[in-house]
Amino acid sequence: MKRFYTAESVTEGHPDKLCDLIADSILDACLKEDENSKVACEVLATKRNIIVAGEITSRYEPQVFEIVKKVLESAGYEADGIHMDALIHKQSPDIAGAVERSRERRAGTVS
Repeated sequence: MKRFYTAESVTEGHPDKLCDLIADSILDACLKEDENSKVACEVLATKRNIIVAGEITSRYEPQVFEIVKKVLESAGYEADGIHMDALIHKQSPDIAGAVERSRERRAGTVS
């Protein structure tokens, strides 16, 4: 049976790379201010819209729109006229507790 393999390679300024850079920049901003930040953030870019969604649990509250504007401008885009939306909430306490317990078990700190 024949199989086809495909791969995608994108260059600077491509929406996928831009979205990754925005998400990474939000994570970096959170970790800079609170090394215990938990960030699970996705970014979508389409037709002059940028949507940032996910969970951020941190003592620091990132200025998401400012971060998006800075990334857009650093990539050579005009931020004016881009609609931005942020759908961010804190991680549920149940998930946060399970993650912490799992981390403790792996580290061998739970008896």
